[in-house]
Order: sequence, then C-alpha cells, then structure tokens
Amino acid sequence: MAHPKRRQSKTRTAKRRTHDVAVAPTVAICPNCGAPYIYHTVCGACGYYRGKLAVSKETEEA
Repeated sequence: MAHPKRRQSKTRTAKRRTHDVAVAPTVAICPNCGAPYIYHTVCGACGYYRGKLAVSKETEEA
C-alpha cells in the first residue's frame, strides 16, 4: 500500500501553527473614567479612544 509523503498540506500546518500562539486580549484601564476596556478599542463606559471622544451617548441612542 502506498504511503503519502505529507499527510497535511503546508497551508493547513501553517494555519494550525498560527493559532497556537494566539493570546488573550490586553485589558487596560481608561484614563478618562477608570473603567476596564480592551486595549485599542473604544471605552464602552465613556466612549473615549486615545484621549478623544469617539462615540457620544446621543449617537448610540439614535
């Protein structure tokens, strides 16, 4: 019976290895309101991102 040289494709192996090093997102404290949020996203409590108002409460309600 024939024996294959590669059981998985190179692309499939690379995808598996990419996901092996995935890490949990970094949690930061908002300097504006002190609420915890995921780093590099808009703060859900006050709507600030990098010291600027990104989302206002009026925009969210509309």
